[in-house]
Amino acid sequence: MRIEELRGQRVARGEAFTFKWEGEDVTAYPGETILGALLARGVRTLRETSGGQPRGMLCGIGMCFDCLVTVNGTPSCRACVTPASAGLVVEPNRPYAWGPEGEIA
Repeated sequence: MRIEELRGQRVARGEAFTFKWEGEDVTAYPGETILGALLARGVRTLRETSGGQPRGMLCGIGMCFDCLVTVNGTPSCRACVTPASAGLVVEPNRPYAWGPEGEIA
């Protein structure tokens, strides 16, 4: 959900663009973060911990690292401070897979 009017004035957003979230188009506007666009679309869970616990927005200012996503193949990007841009491919951050010796597999 986005604010469409403020004090009776229509909000000027600029030209809309899209990026992909789990293979589906998400509309965003200049100046929005990935998290802002996903929240406007109704997405609340961005990833799960290795224990299966859902994670989404917590602080919204880049301090807590709960909103980690993979952007264009780069894992562990904070959705709350990463600007949205046309053509991005955004996926949930996958939990690490641990090998038998405790190493990241």
